[in-house]
Amino acid sequence: QVQLVESGGGSVQAGGSLRLSCAASRSIFSINVMCWYRQAPGNQRELVASITHDGIAGYHDSVKGRFTISRDSAKNTVYLQMNSLKPEDTADYYCNAKILSRSTFDYWGQGTQVTVSS
Repeated sequence: QVQLVESGGGSVQAGGSLRLSCAASRSIFSINVMCWYRQAPGNQRELVASITHDGIAGYHDSVKGRFTISRDSAKNTVYLQMNSLKPEDTADYYCNAKILSRSTFDYWGQGTQVTVSS
């Protein structure tokens, strides 16, 4: 089991920056993959960025070069630094932890809202 608590959402103008945080209730090294997803109204939830337990990061094409996922193992926290924000980045952002065993166990945070105005 793992509990995830997000913070850092808010409203910003286009071109601005926000940093989202996701605090996990256990060591992030015990979690196979930490992810950020987002869901805009009327859209499906999409994977924005991920980082494996050994530090390999991946990004959705739409955020490459603008978003950076990172972690602080001492704080069991994963971050999503979002720069050059666009109105189309507006969504609810969710932290996700994937623990791989015989199956994949997914754990979700409560979500944090990001609104980017033009």
